[in-house]
Amino acid sequence: MTDLVSRFHEVVRTAPERIAVRDTAGALTFAELEARTAALAVVLAARGVRRGDRVGVSVPRGSGLLVSLLAVWRAGAAYVPLDPAYPADRLAHMATDAAVRTTVTPEDLAGTRDAAGRTTFAPDGLAGTRDAAGRTTFAPDSLAGTRDAAAPTTFAPAVAGAYTDVAVSADDAAYVIYTSGSTGLPKGVQATRGGVASLVDGLEQMAVYAAEPRVVAWNASASFDASVQQWARVCRGDTIVVLEDAHRTEPAKLTAWLDECGVSDVDMTPTHWEMLREHLLPARSDGRRLRLFIGGEPISVPVWRELAAADTLEAFNLYGPTECTVDATVAVVEGDHPSIGDPLPGNRLLVLDSSLREVGDGEFGELYIAGPRVSHGYLGRSGLTGARFLPDPSGEPGARMYRTGDLVRRTTDGLLEFHGRADRQVKIRGHRVELGEIETVVRSSPAVAAAAVVVRDDLAGQPVAYYVPSGLAGAESLREHAAASLPEVMVPAAFVEVAALPLTPGGKLDTAALPAPPVVAGIAPEGEFERFIAGVWAEVLGRDSVSADDDFFALGGHSLVALRVVSKVKKTFGLKMSARDVYRHPRLTDLARHVESLRV
Repeated sequence: MTDLVSRFHEVVRTAPERIAVRDTAGALTFAELEARTAALAVVLAARGVRRGDRVGVSVPRGSGLLVSLLAVWRAGAAYVPLDPAYPADRLAHMATDAAVRTTVTPEDLAGTRDAAGRTTFAPDGLAGTRDAAGRTTFAPDSLAGTRDAAAPTTFAPAVAGAYTDVAVSADDAAYVIYTSGSTGLPKGVQATRGGVASLVDGLEQMAVYAAEPRVVAWNASASFDASVQQWARVCRGDTIVVLEDAHRTEPAKLTAWLDECGVSDVDMTPTHWEMLREHLLPARSDGRRLRLFIGGEPISVPVWRELAAADTLEAFNLYGPTECTVDATVAVVEGDHPSIGDPLPGNRLLVLDSSLREVGDGEFGELYIAGPRVSHGYLGRSGLTGARFLPDPSGEPGARMYRTGDLVRRTTDGLLEFHGRADRQVKIRGHRVELGEIETVVRSSPAVAAAAVVVRDDLAGQPVAYYVPSGLAGAESLREHAAASLPEVMVPAAFVEVAALPLTPGGKLDTAALPAPPVVAGIAPEGEFERFIAGVWAEVLGRDSVSADDDFFALGGHSLVALRVVSKVKKTFGLKMSARDVYRHPRLTDLARHVESLRV
């Protein structure tokens, strides 16, 4: 299997002037991307980065993020995405747990001198200037290199393309992506270079990726494993168009950006699709069909049938856990019934009972995955790795199969249907979440004696925390406590105080006995705008009623639901508005006042 960096160099050789990556600031050709990634790889080597090291990447969305990730690969290392939007404590834990050698930040892409006097170089500076013959030269400062305590002085290459990538094997780590952990701390999954190369190759063999170069939207956060099969497509010659935060939260801007850049392929979760469907379903101005990759959470029957019937796009359902390198199966979205489809080439899917025996067609069992894309397991957690990565009885010596925890059954025509989880892991807006991690954080408050977290359908599948107080605990203080350690997607939508956690006769949590979050009688909405916003909130949040002093996020709102609010306001009043307005005015009466002011 050819490593993706080698495939990237072949594209640079054959199509140097093709656009490789585009963001709102501009575009880079493959030749320019080669020069900039080589320059940053030189900087990383000067900092002591060697084959097999782990390098943190804390860079916002944009072409600089792609430059950083590819440069880490060229340096022979594995990248560890450190999303700047995450809480500081969580980022510190991930960086320490992964033992990152160094971290790439925006300053590294712009050039800076740190407190110790060490110089890092901007990719633009190292890329130098092109002479009349088209050769790239470097400024004298670039040749001076950099020196620190961990490494001798190194020098930038004198000619573009002179940088020699560090040789790696298929078994070397490609990245470490952190997923939610039931013990209260995220755990790092180590995927391999060979696994990522096999992923791209498998999607090509299944014709999910077209043979010719495509224009691909990069939608997912680098901290979410779906991002790998989006940005890494640059290595096969596709053009990557970065969707920045403003695109992801404002449907009109998104569709305009997709049209402007000629995007042909988009990847998103079903939740995100439902927020954008009315903008992506209509025929495109150029007449091309959009290719939609959808995954990260189960697809409902109505959404499946809508996508299957749409003649303006072709859709593929992609399924797979992070532990098996992003995608394990693919299904063409057609017909009336959702399925996760067939395994990618090389994968073997086993549906087993509790005694690890194969179950028959039509019977429920737990899904196990074996093959070349099974990862190394959890970084520094041999016990957990051993419990989830079991010996593969049909594989090569030392081969393992991954226990997914997903309940499935195989239909008579050989397709797999997903039927939920065998444990307490849930999917929230496409992110895999261990409810135990949220519970641990809530329990860590000195004002909480006991806590349990469940997902409630009456709050649109959002987590709700039930707690027994040991002091002066309030919902707002507990929400702030949770937000200090957890990403926004994991912060409970509601905190409900109970005298004791209800238990079943067997001593387990009796989830059926947990009360619904109380509806507190508040000030009734008054006037056209308050009543309109109240009606919209009630609809999108699944509430019977909403008061004028309610807070959108305290009711279970989040960024994707905010999109629906904005869409309905725009459709009704024809106003220019974004999801940021909901964040700036989360109280209903304040948002109503803001909407009214826009009409003046």
